[in-house]
Amino acid sequence: MELRELTAVAVVIRICAAVLIGGIIGLERGLKNRAAGLRTYMLVCTGACLVMLTNQYVCQVFQTGDPVRMGAQVVSGIGFLGAGTIIVTRRNQIKGLTTAAGLWAAAGVGLALGIGFYEAAVSGALAVFFVMTILQKMDNNMHRKAKTLEVYIELTNECLLGDFLREMRAREIEVRDIQREQEPETDTKTRAYISTMKLRKRRNHMEVIDDIRAIPGVAYLDEI
Repeated sequence: MELRELTAVAVVIRICAAVLIGGIIGLERGLKNRAAGLRTYMLVCTGACLVMLTNQYVCQVFQTGDPVRMGAQVVSGIGFLGAGTIIVTRRNQIKGLTTAAGLWAAAGVGLALGIGFYEAAVSGALAVFFVMTILQKMDNNMHRKAKTLEVYIELTNECLLGDFLREMRAREIEVRDIQREQEPETDTKTRAYISTMKLRKRRNHMEVIDDIRAIPGVAYLDEI
């Protein structure tokens, strides 16, 4: 049986494979309770597969059209869905980039399945799953040991900003940027800031944060 031809059996196999593989890719996002999780990835992969199947059907039955024209629209159009998963939090933290990239990759896997390019679809899905799960530990480790870190910090009213900056210099930490955060009017005991800091020496970020928390006048500090 030739599974690359557009037969009823091939159509069922491709759609089932899209549901399964899309679910595998979205499993990691779903376990982390992301906006686009298991079902979203399934739908994106299956939808892309269906678009490609329809395109192949039009070309095969009506002998007209470009066999990849509809697929090209999926590649560009999936960006709108991916953009909806990217958010900027109140503390200027960007979230959702990995989820958006995963959706775009899942659409590519679906297109490959839809046209019957099973080898590329399975290999691509395994690569995406590997990047989103296994390599996350490496990415987190690199992030924790980077020389630059973004922090949210609250200083008591008794702690002058100049004194805080001098304490940072004494600890070989360069404050490259610091912005005042608007806090509720009822909170008058502390002042909140978002700051970008550069370490002169590569250190574990948890050690740096614990060191800064020990400075008198620091009411709260967390990495963002």
